[in-house]
Amino acid sequence: MPAITFFEEDISYKLKHKTAVRRWITETIQAEGYLLQELNYIFCSDRYLLQINQQYLNHDTYTDIITFDNSALEKSIVGDVFISIDRIRENAAKFNVTECDELHRVIVHGALHLLGYQDKTRVTKQKMTQKEDFYLNKRGFIG
Repeated sequence: MPAITFFEEDISYKLKHKTAVRRWITETIQAEGYLLQELNYIFCSDRYLLQINQQYLNHDTYTDIITFDNSALEKSIVGDVFISIDRIRENAAKFNVTECDELHRVIVHGALHLLGYQDKTRVTKQKMTQKEDFYLNKRGFIG
């Protein structure tokens, strides 16, 4: 049975509207023609995510998200998405959006990475942002 699960590492954080977020992400994955098997979102601190960035990606920088694709089959989603709540809060203030909207943007961003979207170049980042905006508008709920 497909599952989206939310965890916390080294912080205490409770996601609001978990059922609605699960449904929204599941519908996003299905709309892109993929099958959801297992998707874990792990909320953590900057420090925790920096350690993952250093250990697994050899990057010594803070980031808001790191996505690990564990899928063995094509068009199948199995993954872990680590999200820094510290970065979410800072970026929400920086971009003048609510923390909830910024968190939802990053949540869907992680799913989009697992769906094959990239953001390393200006063109791919623009496409990713368009997809984020599209699916944010499909939420059907406000945080």
